[in-house]
Amino acid sequence: MSLPLNAASKSGLNASPVVELRQYTLKPGRRDTLIDIFDGHLIEGQEAAGMTIIGQFRDLGRPDMFVWLRGFDGMVARKNALTAFYEGPVWAAWRDAANATMISSDDVLLLKRAWPGAGFDLSGARRAALPGHEKPSRDNRLSDIVVIKIHHLRPGAEAGFASRFETDAIPVLAAHGARLLAAFVSEHAENSFLRLPVRSGENVFISVTAFGSADAHESVEAALAAAPAWQALQSGLARPTETLRLSPTSRSLLGR
Repeated sequence: MSLPLNAASKSGLNASPVVELRQYTLKPGRRDTLIDIFDGHLIEGQEAAGMTIIGQFRDLGRPDMFVWLRGFDGMVARKNALTAFYEGPVWAAWRDAANATMISSDDVLLLKRAWPGAGFDLSGARRAALPGHEKPSRDNRLSDIVVIKIHHLRPGAEAGFASRFETDAIPVLAAHGARLLAAFVSEHAENSFLRLPVRSGENVFISVTAFGSADAHESVEAALAAAPAWQALQSGLARPTETLRLSPTSRSLLGR
């Protein structure tokens, strides 16, 4: 279920002050196998350990990429939840099958809310009950997509970029019917679970936006590209922005 960011701000029900954005490179043709394992066997076990599985996706531009978001109540809670899950029976039962689909699982950004109220509001979201397995044909369905933009910033620029994003980008998104779901910046706290590495030394601003169709996304991109304030904001980046165009799996809380 997709929820507007302003609803999150008004309700104060912001899920997960600490979030991981995880991008997995998979062996060719193995993405649907991993999704079957993940959606069918790994969600409830992680949430029972104390984390929130926010969204999991097929990357529409990269057929062998699996992208997902999970959240925690804080860095100590993250350590406790990950320890409980990765030392528990669910992961022991499925780790070999899951790991057999992967080339790399180390592309992980550790994030925190960009401003108060900028986290996900999941208060009205409902996860599809099992069985809810996806069919490969969904890869070709360019509707109900979630777009994650990773803006690479110079050190110390997170607060200023977030403020200007609120002023210059959110009105354009709203005017074109896009739904800003959340916004994050880098969490620079020390990794509290060393068994799972994260990308250190990153300074990013990340927006998560829902679109009703690929055409709607292209319309917003064109509008932003034509906005002088947005062009000025992009000019100060440390390197080009990454854009992830994502299709949610059947049990994702986002984009359904």
